[in-house]
Amino acid sequence: MCTADGRSFGSVAEALRMANATMDYLNSPNADLDAAACGQALTALGEIHAKFTAAHARFLARFDASSAHDSDGYGTSAAWLAAMANMTPRDAKAAVRQMRTLGRHRPVDEALAAGEITASWAGQILEWIKNLPAQLRDDTETILAIEKILTQAAASGASLDDLRTILARALAQWQAEHPDPDGDDGFDDRFVQVGSTFRGAAVLRGNLTGECAAAVQAVLEALGKKAGAEDTRTEGQRFHDALQLGCELLIRAKMVPDRAGADTQVMVHTPLSQLRQEPGAPAIEDAYIRALLGEDGYLTGKDAEAAACDAQIIPVVTGRVDLTVVDKMIDLALSAADKPAKPKPGLSPEAWRALRYAMAKLAVDLVSGPTGLAAYLRTQLLEKPWNKPSLPLNIGWSDSIPWYIRKAVIMRDRTCAWPRCNRPAVHCDVHHCRHKKDGGETSVENCALLCQFHHDVCIHRLGWELVLHPDGTTSAYGPDGQVLHSHSPPTARAG
Repeated sequence: MCTADGRSFGSVAEALRMANATMDYLNSPNADLDAAACGQALTALGEIHAKFTAAHARFLARFDASSAHDSDGYGTSAAWLAAMANMTPRDAKAAVRQMRTLGRHRPVDEALAAGEITASWAGQILEWIKNLPAQLRDDTETILAIEKILTQAAASGASLDDLRTILARALAQWQAEHPDPDGDDGFDDRFVQVGSTFRGAAVLRGNLTGECAAAVQAVLEALGKKAGAEDTRTEGQRFHDALQLGCELLIRAKMVPDRAGADTQVMVHTPLSQLRQEPGAPAIEDAYIRALLGEDGYLTGKDAEAAACDAQIIPVVTGRVDLTVVDKMIDLALSAADKPAKPKPGLSPEAWRALRYAMAKLAVDLVSGPTGLAAYLRTQLLEKPWNKPSLPLNIGWSDSIPWYIRKAVIMRDRTCAWPRCNRPAVHCDVHHCRHKKDGGETSVENCALLCQFHHDVCIHRLGWELVLHPDGTTSAYGPDGQVLHSHSPPTARAG
């Protein structure tokens, strides 16, 4: 047995041997405890760790003060620790910083050495002290008094929240006795710093004013919510992604959250079926079918005039594929050959689906594109500026997604297309359902809106796959066999 101050040991080497033997026993199978007793052991180990931290800092302080590292050919204590104590350079530098910090804050160091506070709480107290106003930090006597009050309160059983309250009270009292001559309440101490680290990653440091802290917290909480059952991110990871999303939203707005004097852009969407009902449309349609010419859009009414005043006008004609029409086309073709329209025993279901698909593609080709029926109706029925050339919604492989395809996808999906996710379009990216590297086309049919989490994390990092079905619904397939289905097409979702 040894006394509380360790005087029964004959030397430091003997004490270290005993400490090693103690740790060997605790790490051996002999140190077997039931779960309840393990809690007591953990508390005791926390006290031992605090004393170890203080002892390590004190030995390192003596080593550093005498420049003992020079005898082994190392210029600094950090370099010596990295080479001789098998520490990473980062941990070695951190140990030296901790040693010097504890040397400046004797009450915390003494509380650690006595095991009255844990190393974790000591670090928190020192972090609080570091963030106090510069004028108060320069008042060494006051700082030492505050540290003594905090460590004594901790040793008496105060909680971390209690310590925070005590510090806030001490700070308020000091500020009352030392009013800021500039009246800015430490406003000049504000800063944010982004330091680059390994492979482009970075560390964000800062001292935020109360107003800035409240704004940042509001943004992180608003954009950092869980995105669904598949969202297994920690709160810290969600807040990181929320910060990135907030910055990306600002970038997309060209760093300005409003028009900033720019012209409004008006997208005019007109169903093809409505365009075909315009006066004169049947004759033009008939002429088109005979001549096979074409292009899209129309707009009328006072509301349209008001909305389009001084605007960049982009006419867009919309339509949908009606497979019953395809069935009628097949029926006509087969009737002409005296064959029924339903699949014959010799025509497999797969062959029937292939026939319907081929007919549908031909029908789409007939009505869409710069030479399609929709384009021809629009250019013949409407006057300038509504009869401009239309834009292709399928451009094959492309390095980027043109703005007009993005607009069409946004108009169709309106929210994140991930099953049961309703994040608005402003939070979303346009994603290739079949990736470009796999030959995916840049087209409205192959693109969908996805919010940052489902796009960047689920698709590109976790390996999920999104499938966009012809009826507008989506399914998401996870790498571990998870399957999510949306319950409605985009229009119903958005409504």
